[in-house]
Amino acid sequence: MSAYWIAHVTVKDAEQYKNYMTLAPLAFKKFNARFLARGEKAVSLEGDAYIKHVVIEFSDYATAVNCYHSAEYQTAKKQREHVADAMITIVDGVTT
Repeated sequence: MSAYWIAHVTVKDAEQYKNYMTLAPLAFKKFNARFLARGEKAVSLEGDAYIKHVVIEFSDYATAVNCYHSAEYQTAKKQREHVADAMITIVDGVTT
């Protein structure tokens, strides 16, 4: 069953954030991630508001978690830590 990263991000330093954007795709490619949604055109109806929103599909929950904890993603994450606020959740898909 597929699993998904749901990420919300507010970038505070766009120039430095480019470092994250250069490195993160290495992890996503390694784990065969598929981007389903990514952009700034969104409305936050409840909770904290973020600027960017991303939904990424993985083959299963373990793969999604392993991608997050991978050396590739952790290297990218270090580039993001002080230049953006992020909220990332991993969730199982549903069977239909």
